[in-house]
Amino acid sequence: MLSFLKRRRRASAGATQWFEYPGTFQARSLSRDYLSLAEAGFRENPVVFRAVRDIAAAVAEVPLLLYSASGVEFSKHPLLTLLNRPNPQQSGGAFFEEAATHLLLAGNVFIECIRDDAGNPRELWLLRPERMQVIPGAHGVAAGYVYRLGETEKEWSADAVSGLSAILHLKSSNPLDDWYGLAPLEVAAGAIEQYNAAEVWNQALLSNGCRPSGALVVEGGKEGSGSLSEEQFLRLRSELDGQYSGAVNAGRPMLLEGGLKWTSMMLSPQDMDFLDMRHAAARAIATAFGYPPMLLGIPGDNTYSNQKEARLALWEQTVLPLFNALAGGLSRWLSAWTDDNVRLAGDMDALSALLPRREALWERINAATFLTDAEKREALGYGSGSGSGANQKAALKKKPLPKNSH
Repeated sequence: MLSFLKRRRRASAGATQWFEYPGTFQARSLSRDYLSLAEAGFRENPVVFRAVRDIAAAVAEVPLLLYSASGVEFSKHPLLTLLNRPNPQQSGGAFFEEAATHLLLAGNVFIECIRDDAGNPRELWLLRPERMQVIPGAHGVAAGYVYRLGETEKEWSADAVSGLSAILHLKSSNPLDDWYGLAPLEVAAGAIEQYNAAEVWNQALLSNGCRPSGALVVEGGKEGSGSLSEEQFLRLRSELDGQYSGAVNAGRPMLLEGGLKWTSMMLSPQDMDFLDMRHAAARAIATAFGYPPMLLGIPGDNTYSNQKEARLALWEQTVLPLFNALAGGLSRWLSAWTDDNVRLAGDMDALSALLPRREALWERINAATFLTDAEKREALGYGSGSGSGANQKAALKKKPLPKNSH
């Protein structure tokens, strides 16, 4: 980074003397390790922060349902109780939100299961992904896991055949690594670096009076006239610092004397077009996370006709697949620790975000005159409606009919 004002002295008398005027822009190279990515991405980049928070919060909103292997829904079950309060410090929603955040930022989720004396799952704890190490095993199955915090280590073994362990490791797809997932944050690293560099540029430009870096040139005429004394140099630097730099001095005309001439040393902000570069970087970041750029108010994105469509696409293409990945992994893992073969799912009918799709389905089914009422109920997932009145009332109580259904 350039200092506020530097002085270049020339040996020969009458030579031009240069004074570099404010130039504080410096792009930082982004390391690809998790902590650096999380710092530069989630903590310093508003696009990443907004996308991750919105997606993770949406995952936490999905109501949980638990089914048996034959498809019977449990209204009460110890695993439902556990998932609604995984540990003394978290609710079920907070647990799923943090798990989704780990998957988006690190590409990996590590969950520890603590069992009671009978061997049943009692608590579930999320572990920091950058502190976990997978111990490679034979045939692509992990041999165990190690958690490191300072000088403290904790190790868990895994079954050599099934891979069953007290640690559940869920990871996103990564064709370049057998043991760790590839996070959207890492994919978007280049765009994050560009966006952050543009932010640094804009901040530096504002701090330096909305002018690009340049130089005050002391043009030499007669012998010795191209140099400033130390006193003149310090006075000039003080005047530039106090009267011409900073946002409050933006636009103030500069008074030059004694042969001083301003020479720009950088392209103008208009030429460099940093604003457009920032928008392009923001679109690339949002795309990597599966977050429609329209929801961020980024200009130039016309993928969806309105925000309603964009919000629906966010749920269908990003939120629900992420939730299903977490729910599916938890189902298989928790089933292995209990005698129940269960399946965890989300109650899609309770999600207001998916109402447009449900309404469209109801309209299509109602308009199908070749279907009977029982077939329409079956197509909508409410059963045929046959059976005793008590059974029908129970079914309606469990999942009420839509208003426009016969």
